[in-house]
Amino acid sequence: MIENGLRLLARHDLGGAPNAGEGIALKVAKNGRRYLYVAHENPPAAVSVLDVTEPARPALVAQTKAAHADVRSNSLSLHGDVLLVASQTKRAGQTPAGVHLYDVSDPTTLREIAFFDTSGPCSRGVHFVSSLDGEYMHLSTGAADFEPNDEKDDQFYVVVDIRDVTHPREVGRWWLPGQRRGDDAALVRHRAPKLDAGFRLHHALCYPERPDRVYLGYIDAGVIVLDVGDRSRPRLVSRLDYHPPLPGFTHTVVPLFSRGLLVVTDEASGKYGDDGYDWPKRIWIVDAREETNLVILSSAPDPDGRAELHRVGGRIGAHNIHENEPSPGTAHLENTVVATWFSAGVRVYDIRDPFRPEEIAAFLPETPAGQRGCRISDVFVEDRGIVHAFDRQRGGLYTLEYTGKEPLS
Repeated sequence: MIENGLRLLARHDLGGAPNAGEGIALKVAKNGRRYLYVAHENPPAAVSVLDVTEPARPALVAQTKAAHADVRSNSLSLHGDVLLVASQTKRAGQTPAGVHLYDVSDPTTLREIAFFDTSGPCSRGVHFVSSLDGEYMHLSTGAADFEPNDEKDDQFYVVVDIRDVTHPREVGRWWLPGQRRGDDAALVRHRAPKLDAGFRLHHALCYPERPDRVYLGYIDAGVIVLDVGDRSRPRLVSRLDYHPPLPGFTHTVVPLFSRGLLVVTDEASGKYGDDGYDWPKRIWIVDAREETNLVILSSAPDPDGRAELHRVGGRIGAHNIHENEPSPGTAHLENTVVATWFSAGVRVYDIRDPFRPEEIAAFLPETPAGQRGCRISDVFVEDRGIVHAFDRQRGGLYTLEYTGKEPLS
């Protein structure tokens, strides 16, 4: 176990429903209590709600179930009293595939008010959903009228108007030319078939500070920035693609607007086994001051003992980072990055010098029973120095207190 600058306050097993996914949101209620909403990677659970007002005593106060065994709800987003929950099926053509919209004015009760359907013959539905302004939701999804050239390329960018939350409606979409059957362009696939993760969208983040831009992690297509000033006609601003030669799977792109930087993660995949076959999967610091010419400045350092962690724990590399959601109670970080590394746990980096990121804190729990290594896959930071980290297999929630010398800022 490693507790360097991060002290374990509590662990919670999520009521015996493991597989915490990659969706976390915090709601500060009118009475001051704090509720954490957590998406689940796989059934039987869909969403867990925990009261985290007292960080050392997290309490499970609600939990919803997946529609059936072939549905996952591994992404969610919260704005005000509206919670959005993704629904992705195991195979194309199954249902429900889309986004559930819930009223959570009572934080412990999810009352469904609408469902945005993206099912279709070639669609598995929504993998990722985000709404940071409460007016539009940004999706990685398939659609009834979208047939990809390759089944791995089935999800693309869709923006949906939810200003009338009871009647969500699509207003725009964008895909990588060559992704859809019938496109004139052709995509050049990764030369190593085992590393061909697909040309499809993972994350799509649009912040109120820059509502005319959306930042996409487009898996094997790299980093993509779109102009969405006209939401009906998203337009390519820039693309940064570094794989090949690197393995691929660009996951998350978080802009640091005051610094002209992007923080980018590449996911360490477990698709072909749990041995970390696709290393290196890194965290990149990218200069975005000239947004039409994105330049990689550096990458976060390897965790100490990475080779041994890899040997013992298998799957290792970057995944999710704290995304600076502009909601009450959420930390806004411009000089530090809080990241998950699967079998290397949680890592915190000082990026005040973007050319030389330094690790300043780390947490790695004992490996939960029944799995090869830890699978810490998502993280959320509160404005009071509390860090919530989740294991996507059996570990559940780890609530941590940041105790490092440098402030989380």
